[in-house]
Amino acid sequence: MDIRYRIQGGVPLMGDVTISGSKNAALPLLAGSVICTGVSVFHNVPRLSDIETMIAILKFLGAKVSFVENTVTVDATKLVNQPIPHDLVSKLRGSIVLLGPLLARFGRVEMAYPGGCVLGKRPVNAHIQAFVQMGAKDLCTDNTLCLEGTLSPREIVLPEFSVTATENVILAAALIEGETTVELAAAEPHVQDVCDFLASRGVTVIGRGTHTITVRGKKKIGGGQHTVISDYLEAGAFVIAGLVTRGHVRIHGVDRSHLLAFLNACERMGGKCRFDGSGVLHVHGNESSLKALRVQTNIFPGFPTDLQAPFGVAMTQAQGVSRIFEVLFEGRMAYLYELEKMGAHIEILNSHQALVIGPTPLQGRMVASNDIRAGGAMVLAGLCAHGETIVTDVKYIERGYDQFVSKLQTLGARITRQQEISEIVEAPLKAKVMKEVAKVKGKR
Repeated sequence: MDIRYRIQGGVPLMGDVTISGSKNAALPLLAGSVICTGVSVFHNVPRLSDIETMIAILKFLGAKVSFVENTVTVDATKLVNQPIPHDLVSKLRGSIVLLGPLLARFGRVEMAYPGGCVLGKRPVNAHIQAFVQMGAKDLCTDNTLCLEGTLSPREIVLPEFSVTATENVILAAALIEGETTVELAAAEPHVQDVCDFLASRGVTVIGRGTHTITVRGKKKIGGGQHTVISDYLEAGAFVIAGLVTRGHVRIHGVDRSHLLAFLNACERMGGKCRFDGSGVLHVHGNESSLKALRVQTNIFPGFPTDLQAPFGVAMTQAQGVSRIFEVLFEGRMAYLYELEKMGAHIEILNSHQALVIGPTPLQGRMVASNDIRAGGAMVLAGLCAHGETIVTDVKYIERGYDQFVSKLQTLGARITRQQEISEIVEAPLKAKVMKEVAKVKGKR
């Protein structure tokens, strides 16, 4: 089914919005239920297709899982270790975080290569190398990820600041008696949330939020409850929405420490954003005068790569020549071609750098979602464009943004979620044609 968003732009967004739980935290936390004995309960889980896929994988492995409102309950006591097929993991790059928990619990893990990502090559070498350092045997083939062996506590040096590799190692280390130290660990908020989850289960975790994390594991980890952190990437998208539509948006559930570099960039660009005494973030787009800025993405606590595309939309409305320097992924710039369709003045220097010359009035067009964050950016572009914008391939957007359309509608946005019209018309016509063909064949 082809679902599209139709947006009538030019409406200043006004009102209050509450940020949902972080998908990037919820996925490794659900994977963490594999190492727990008893029932694990996770609150503030966003309702997204990626979450549903992770739940389907856990059920395939024999876990009892329920998802009621925004609470997921997992009982992995009777988990069965079996190869995870392509049709499950191909939908979800994040399923890679099951490697560590399954390997630590069963001494063997086998799955097809995870998918769901269109951001260029994202190899699994960091994961494999980490577990080999811990004593696992690499039995991977061209089609299958496979590791086997009893893991030992070690000093692990990751080859890169990989978020999911860090999560994989610390989840595995939690179930190994002894002290495991992870050097060049990622420090993103969702990694910190996994550390907090383990600490609440009695696992000693030292170095939370730094690039050296030490885990003192134990043989048995009990169940319990945990509340997923709010999604700072969703919060950043609503900040940009308020700025580019020149509205006034009050954003609830934002942790300022998660967005220091991003909010600083917004302020340097001329955006008026402030927290009130109750912790609500006020975005005063109606009082802002945006000016050109140079932004370079980086690992946390630097400017988030996942907010580069939304920020690129803001640059189209800023006075002067802005520069984007994307250092982490080679596929992050594709959305700029979609912005050009809408009238943005952009010069792409190479796969990592681009100039955005503004301000340019955007015109509504049919544009595509290239990935989760690029898709969200195109919605933001449509909100500040003149006329109607149609955003296609929104399945990517709905993998990462919880209730995005309804939240925007609450703020006054003229946006609707629709099934493609041609599909609605063609389906009955196809059925009629097939019926007539069947009649002809019957006469013969």
